[in-house]
Amino acid sequence: MVRLDLGSIVLRRMRLDDIEAVKGLIKEGCEGTENRLILHLLTRPMALLMLATLSSILRCILHSFIMALVIPVFLVIVYLKITIPRSTGILGSRRPYWDYVGSSYQAEKEADLDNPYSRLAKPVGGKFKAGQQEKVKRHKKEKRKEETDDMEDLDERSWVAGEVWIAESDGEVIGCVSKEAVSRPGVTRLCRLVVQSWYRKEGVGRLMVQCLENREKQKSSKRVYAHVPYPSRIGEAFFRKLGYRLQGEVADGDEIINHDHEEPRKGWLAYPITKVFVKDL
Repeated sequence: MVRLDLGSIVLRRMRLDDIEAVKGLIKEGCEGTENRLILHLLTRPMALLMLATLSSILRCILHSFIMALVIPVFLVIVYLKITIPRSTGILGSRRPYWDYVGSSYQAEKEADLDNPYSRLAKPVGGKFKAGQQEKVKRHKKEKRKEETDDMEDLDERSWVAGEVWIAESDGEVIGCVSKEAVSRPGVTRLCRLVVQSWYRKEGVGRLMVQCLENREKQKSSKRVYAHVPYPSRIGEAFFRKLGYRLQGEVADGDEIINHDHEEPRKGWLAYPITKVFVKDL
């Protein structure tokens, strides 16, 4: 198996023609996450009490224990399936297309992220990978003119939708990470980090996060928050390896800073469905 050359990866903003590829990538990364979130919410004490109460009421009406037990659970699952992605935005599998358009607005003017591995690229067969370098140059030189009837709405949507950065290798989108809009100065919020299954455990996710951290640090950002879906142990371990700590934990020799608190995303019955990880730049 040939390992992925990290030096060949281009890290850039998502453009309009990348939207479908990014949507497919996020949908692939969300497989199983929704079901784990729903199971997490259904097993909370208040949720169990509510379901038991509804089942008892239906038992008196339907005279069927099985139906009285199944109907409330089924209705809640359907409700959560519909509302979780739209209400929280952490999954992104059902974000409105207009949000993706806003995220790609003026992407052509944004410089690519600096890939430290590209400087370490080794020659192959006596020649450098010129094809990749030429592709990077073409991306920088290309200027597409997108027409819109309402530029003011698109400007506003671009801020609300945030930014989506992608990792591209040989013209294929292999990873993405979202930087959400934050009104607080000096703060960056990351979510929806997804890497194509074929390229996982190759360092692509780490490369995207670290390069985006470097960019935000240059723009005077002091702290990065990463939202991880509550049942994702892999996501938790990943961010801990990158130096993040769970919000509320005390780092060695540090004290908890209470004046800058990031609220986790909440779902049904106001139960948190994300864990917030913090890193000071």
